[in-house]
Amino acid sequence: MNAINIKNKFSKFNKNWHPHQIAIVDNMQVILAKLKGEFVWHSHDDEDELFQVIKGTLYMQFRDRTEVVNEGEIIVIPKGVEHNPTTKNNEEVHVLLFEKLTTAHTGNVQHEKTQTEYPKI
Repeated sequence: MNAINIKNKFSKFNKNWHPHQIAIVDNMQVILAKLKGEFVWHSHDDEDELFQVIKGTLYMQFRDRTEVVNEGEIIVIPKGVEHNPTTKNNEEVHVLLFEKLTTAHTGNVQHEKTQTEYPKI
């Protein structure tokens, strides 16, 4: 039961699209990630995802629109909704995610960006 300094945790890694776990709450995990460019269209059949933008601007693409998520804002992606997080203008965006431990990084999609294990920092 120690305080977690999120800014300090972000300083411990540089790789984009590679989530790092900083805490577990019941069967949920708290993850930090640095995003840059376009990710992968995917969905999670059985899990919701919460994204909080810590730094920068996230563009959450849906098939029918794009939602702009600014620094200090959150967006919840309901289970089964196809989405694709992106950034613009070569900006690196820092996000905190809250999701079930069973959530696969890219859902049922396998891609070169897919991660199967998240380092604990």
